Amino acid sequence: MNDLFKQEPAAPLAEALRPKSLSEVIGQSHLLGEGKPLRLAFEAGKAHSMILWGPPGVGKTTLARLMAHAFDSEFIALSAVFAGVKDIRAAMEQAQQNLDQGGKPTLLFVDEIHRFNKAQQDALLPFVESGLVTFIGATTENPSFEVNSALLSRAQVYVLKSLTDDELRQLLAKARAAALPRLEFDDVAIDTLIGFADGDARRFLNLLEQADTAAASSGVTRIDAAFVENALSLNARRFDKGGDNFYDQISALHKSVRGSNPDAALYWFCRMIDGGADPKYLSRRIIRMAWEDIGLADPRAFQIVNDAAETYERLGSPEGELALGQAVLYLAIAAKSNAGYNAFNSAMAFVKRDKSREVPVHLRNAPTKLMKELGHGHAYRYAHDEPDGYAAGETYFPDGMSEPGWYRPVPRGMESKIADKLAWLRELDRKAGKG
Repeated sequence: MNDLFKQEPAAPLAEALRPKSLSEVIGQSHLLGEGKPLRLAFEAGKAHSMILWGPPGVGKTTLARLMAHAFDSEFIALSAVFAGVKDIRAAMEQAQQNLDQGGKPTLLFVDEIHRFNKAQQDALLPFVESGLVTFIGATTENPSFEVNSALLSRAQVYVLKSLTDDELRQLLAKARAAALPRLEFDDVAIDTLIGFADGDARRFLNLLEQADTAAASSGVTRIDAAFVENALSLNARRFDKGGDNFYDQISALHKSVRGSNPDAALYWFCRMIDGGADPKYLSRRIIRMAWEDIGLADPRAFQIVNDAAETYERLGSPEGELALGQAVLYLAIAAKSNAGYNAFNSAMAFVKRDKSREVPVHLRNAPTKLMKELGHGHAYRYAHDEPDGYAAGETYFPDGMSEPGWYRPVPRGMESKIADKLAWLRELDRKAGKG
C-alpha cells in the first residue's frame, strides 16, 4: 500500500531537458550538421565503435543514448569510476542475452573511459572485436594518452566542443519555455550565467535551476546580475588540475610570454589562478620561462621572478599573486633569447654520446709536488695576468676536440653586447695564431 503514496523525486532540469532526438541537440554542429560524420552515422543507421572526447556537459552521454535508440540497440552504461572487470563481464553476459533472446545488438557506453586501467580496457577488446557490443567511450582526457592503443585503434575518435555563448542562449530559451516561464533575465544576468557556465550545458542548466529556486524563495521574477552574484553558488571556471585543460593553459601562458604579448600572458595566468591552480606551481613554471626564453638577453628577469616567488612565499594568496602577475608581465616584455637553453641542450647531448675525454695537462689541478712534477698545471696562463684579462689563443677543451660553438647569442637585449664581446675575443685569438 505504501507504494501508492510513494513519489518519485523530480528530475533535475538538466535531465528533464535531455534531448530525445537528434534535432533537439544544441551544439556540436561540426559533427552533427548536414554531411558531418556523426550525422552521416545516424542517417546510415549503422553503429560503429567510437570515443567521444570533450569537456564536461557537452552531450557525450546524450549522443550515446540517442545512438542506441537510432540503431535499435539495447543500451548498457558503465562508469569507469566505479566499474571493474567483474562489471564488464556482467555487461557482456547481458549483451549476449540481448542478442540470444531478443535478437537486438547492444551499445556499451563507458563514461570516463580514461579511468579504466590497462587490464580493464583489455577486458573490453575481445567483445569489441567480435562485434558483440558497439563500444562508445566518453572521456574528458586526451585518448592518445589515456586509452590503450589496441582499443584506440578499434574506435573512431570524435572531438566534442564546449557550447558557444549563442548555443547557451538557445538552451536558455528552451529551458524558459519548458520549465521557467515565470522568470525574466536581464542581459547582464544572462552574460554572467553564461560566463560561469563555461561552455558546460549541464552546469548552465544547474545554474538556471538554482536561480529559479532562489527567485521563488525571494519572491522575485526578474533576475539581474546582482541577484545572480548574491544568490547563486558561482564556483570557479572549469579547470582540471592535472588534465589536458591544465596543461593546455600552461602551454598558452608559456607561449604568450615567449610571444611577447603581456596582456595574453596575464590573461592565461589569471585564468589559471581563477581556476584554482597552485600559485607555487605557477611560480616554478614562471622561473623556468625566465631561464628558457629570456636567458642572458635580460639577466634581470631571473632576479625579478625569484623575488616574485619569494614574495608569494611570504604573503600567500591573494596578495602574493600580484607579484607573480607582474613577473609574468616583465617576462612578456623582456628581450627574448633561447641561446643559453639551446647551448645547454646541445652540450648535454654531446656529452651523453661522446667518450670520456681527459682533462688537458695544463688545466689540471696541482696541489702536490708529485702532481707538479707530472706536469699538472704546467704552461697554464693565468688570465688576470694577461693583456685585457684574456689569455688570447689559449684552449680550454680536451686535446683533439674542436670548438663546438654551442652558445650563439641573439642580437637582442644584453646578448647583443655579449655577442660583440665574444667576437672581439675571437679576434684576439686569431691574432694570437689560434685556429
